Amino acid sequence: MPRIPSPPGRLPKTHKPAKGPAPADKALFHPRNRHQGRYDFPALIKRHPSLAEFVILNPYGKQSIDFANPQAVKALNRALLKDHYGIEHWDIPPAYLCPPIPGRADYLHGLADLLAEDNGGEIPRGGQVRALDIGVGANCIYPLIGYREYGWRFLGADIDPVALASAETIIRANRLDSAIQLRRQGDPKRIFRGLLQPDERFDLTLCNPPFHASLEEATRGSQRKWRNLGKLDPKRKLPVLNFGGQGAELYCEGGEAAFVRRMVEESRDVAGQVLWFSTLVSKAGNLPAIQTALARVEAQEVRIIDMAQGQKQSRFVAWTFMDRKNRAHWGYEH
Repeated sequence: MPRIPSPPGRLPKTHKPAKGPAPADKALFHPRNRHQGRYDFPALIKRHPSLAEFVILNPYGKQSIDFANPQAVKALNRALLKDHYGIEHWDIPPAYLCPPIPGRADYLHGLADLLAEDNGGEIPRGGQVRALDIGVGANCIYPLIGYREYGWRFLGADIDPVALASAETIIRANRLDSAIQLRRQGDPKRIFRGLLQPDERFDLTLCNPPFHASLEEATRGSQRKWRNLGKLDPKRKLPVLNFGGQGAELYCEGGEAAFVRRMVEESRDVAGQVLWFSTLVSKAGNLPAIQTALARVEAQEVRIIDMAQGQKQSRFVAWTFMDRKNRAHWGYEH
């Protein structure tokens, strides 16, 4: 199949990382990930002076930012999105999830490899590839990176009207209306049901599911994180409660395992409309239950792809209801 051209325009040149050994938490990033190695903060500050006020020396004497400060993380994300992906305008409302850019990029590169397996080893690029982002959030990160890296078109779905309004502002400010569309899921208890039109087809779906089972659990997890940061540097002023994210972004009844099982069950209803379904799975202990659910709906093939997500190991699970023969005839012209 001939290569589908990338979107018009040229991406900014990827900046070289600072010299010296890369930290272990980035050593396992996908080879195409633009965020290899240590952040070059002097270069970032030179290009983005507003980042300077958030830079600190970490306990090891290296320049970093205060990752306990949501404004600092937002400023870093804004700089990375502009430098590496040409996103000129990006912002999110206070208290909404501000995700780490490198880990989100890794997920997309893994999905690109998955599509390449059914396309003669070549990554399909361009607007004929369509992706569905379940829980696009106020940040719209996956569609922004996915479009800039591969030219894919995205439909971002969410149950939160404020998050969708924020994502819409980002899309319009960067003139990406033709590449990224948004849709509200009207039923917060549903994922695919009632969302897709009967004639729509997607090459892949992706999702960063709610991690916790309740607000109380999310709060305890946040407090543990701050305590650990405090042990590294007792002088740091850490928030009492600041985990960055709204309710639907952080927790749901039953937590991650229940959400993904529901996603698996509903995926069977739209099995003929999607080539590959996928979701991040943060807790490895949830994998057995998810695999059982996938066997129950008779998924034809299941993949578990390991990857690095910041300082921890993560993975995504992908499944399809099509055998290899049908996937080979799927094509990318819908």
